Amino acid sequence: MVCQLGINGFGRIGRLVFRAAMENPEVKVVAVNDPFMNIPYMEYLLKYDSVHGRFNGTIEVAENALIVNGETIQVFSERNPCDIPWGKAGADYVCESTGVFTTGEKASAHLQGGAKKVLISAPPKDDTPMFVMGVNNKEYTSDLKVVSNASCTTNCLAPLAKIMNDKFGIVEGLMSTIHATTSTQLTVDGPSKGGKDWRGGRCAAANVIPSSTGAAKAVGKVIPSLNGKLTGMSFRVPTPDVSVVDLTCRLEKAATYDEIVAAVKEATEGDMKGIMGITYDDVVSTDMCNDKHSSIFDVKAGIALNDHFVKLVSWYDNEWGYSNRLVDLAVHMSKVDATQYTVLGRLIDGMDTLMKIDQVPVGKKNWPTQDIVIEEIVIHANPIADQEAGA
Repeated sequence: MVCQLGINGFGRIGRLVFRAAMENPEVKVVAVNDPFMNIPYMEYLLKYDSVHGRFNGTIEVAENALIVNGETIQVFSERNPCDIPWGKAGADYVCESTGVFTTGEKASAHLQGGAKKVLISAPPKDDTPMFVMGVNNKEYTSDLKVVSNASCTTNCLAPLAKIMNDKFGIVEGLMSTIHATTSTQLTVDGPSKGGKDWRGGRCAAANVIPSSTGAAKAVGKVIPSLNGKLTGMSFRVPTPDVSVVDLTCRLEKAATYDEIVAAVKEATEGDMKGIMGITYDDVVSTDMCNDKHSSIFDVKAGIALNDHFVKLVSWYDNEWGYSNRLVDLAVHMSKVDATQYTVLGRLIDGMDTLMKIDQVPVGKKNWPTQDIVIEEIVIHANPIADQEAGA
């Protein structure tokens, strides 16, 4: 079953999510919404990219649509998410990449247009659940309607932190991300957005700019055992793409640097394959451009003061890697959701009471003291009215 995806906001992440989806056979983009650009301009920005190069495929402009590699993608220009006809377009999952609707309440407006699930391409500004592929994505359950893909930096840091914490235990740590320029920065000195971050208003191309980030603290939300143990900051640098995380941490268990490298290498070949990468080469930032991994551990860049105190370095393409993870998360959600159903069944003990059952794997489950069986599907049950059950 192919995940049918809609994209709201055709900016940097929206367009790169589109490109990533076109390379993934498990997902199909069926619609795009952006009220701030017409279709010919969408075609131009999708075709040409200053960092990632030309689009590898064909793009044509049609009436209210883009035709990409022969497939028709509907285009809308609605300002209000609830007015976007996702359902009619066949978009079950929506990538919310405007940077505006970053709370569960705001993002859930997409559901009114027929979307079934929403993925926010940013850390949420409320308690909307965050999922990082390879770290806590298995905790996703189909009752969740709106989720966040966290930030690009959290997607880089969390896999590395999980490996270290699982193998050696992290007592505490500080993170710095040396982060490429983003669209929120200014080309010349001026007032920053909101007027509070004075440094953030300085010329992006001429400065290294210290900044705040919630990426390290967010790791504590996706790895609860690290809650309160990590914090960090950012340095914005005048490069167009690719960033790097420096995690300096104190380990609970003694570990040589070689043992740390071995642990990361093992993860890259196991559960984190395709998510955590590793390089033994003398790389620089441009070498990591267009790398799909969330995090690429740089063996030669890290150092250890002793067996308990280490500095670890990991690269990430903050645009391309992150966009691929959002697509992966949408596919993962669709697979989980596809195994869930709402059905009617009867208690095993022969009682004639109908129960409503939803979200179950095949088999049998105890609820709470009686087993419920349905030909192929079983799960938790709640009594429902006779008329709703059709009794």
